[in-house]
Amino acid sequence: MSERNEDMSIYGTVKVGDRGQVVIPAEARKDFNIKPGDLLLVVAGKNRRGIAMVKADAMRQFASRVLKGLDQTADKE
Repeated sequence: MSERNEDMSIYGTVKVGDRGQVVIPAEARKDFNIKPGDLLLVVAGKNRRGIAMVKADAMRQFASRVLKGLDQTADKE
């Protein structure tokens, strides 16, 4: 069961297994459409206070839009 407010959702806790694996809670997998075989990018801020997971496809699409925007900006100069 998750806890939600307008700024954040908490899906519960997970335990790291002997092989460093974690199970993403079912409700989070559903909310983010995470399917078996999906590739996730694990990222952390400079302060190392936490980590986040982002679907690699979503990050790829974001990076592509950023690069396209840079190309359009360069073309105008």
